[in-house]
Amino acid sequence: MRALAVAVLIAALAALLPQSTGRAQSAPSAAFCGSNGSHQMRTTLYFGLSHPAGVISESQWQTFLRQQVTPRFPDGLTVWQADGQWRTSEGKIAREPARVLLLVHDETPSVRQSITEIVRLYKRDFHQESVLWETAPVCAAF
Repeated sequence: MRALAVAVLIAALAALLPQSTGRAQSAPSAAFCGSNGSHQMRTTLYFGLSHPAGVISESQWQTFLRQQVTPRFPDGLTVWQADGQWRTSEGKIAREPARVLLLVHDETPSVRQSITEIVRLYKRDFHQESVLWETAPVCAAF
């Protein structure tokens, strides 16, 4: 009897959880954003600082930020230091210092192109295999 009660409780709690549809999140509703918020997108990019010749210096990072990122997002951005890790194709854990770039922006083709171009240029300039990035709808108030 106790097992049945636990199963019913778990099923009831599971019914309350958001259901994944396998699709990207839709934009928050106007009610969700409230009168002070607006529908925006939040994009977070993760830039590894290791490359074949060593580590990307703070000066190199600042130059890239100043010349490639800031002109495309002059209204503002946030950057912080991080330590990244991932599993290599050989199954080993690799680690490297990283910079994380957070952007809050409108969802437009020109913004999407700017993000794509930043990733392309970083990979080219610093011989990177990839730059991890993710985008999600948010409500923001400035």
